[in-house]
Amino acid sequence: MGRRAEHVYIDADDIAMLEKRVDELAVNAAVRIVKNDGEVIEGVVSVTPTVQVFLDSHDIEGMNSVVRLIDQDRPDWDGLIWLGDIRDVKHLDSVRTGTSRA
Repeated sequence: MGRRAEHVYIDADDIAMLEKRVDELAVNAAVRIVKNDGEVIEGVVSVTPTVQVFLDSHDIEGMNSVVRLIDQDRPDWDGLIWLGDIRDVKHLDSVRTGTSRA
């Protein structure tokens, strides 16, 4: 993945929201994610995301992060979701914050 993002976040409250999402997305957690546009995606977190520096289309530097989901029933599929696009995370199993970090 390049260092470009559609949206970057520079406000402290927005960056705190990204960090909260990271805490909700421990590796191996089965989750249902609702995106801001209403799309619902289910899968297992393959790697705990990290907040990183990206550039937007106007070369503004800010923060964002992605989470990659996988699904055993769809081995050729993986879902890559920008944390800034997430409205809600629901856990479908017992893997929670602070558990099984990669």
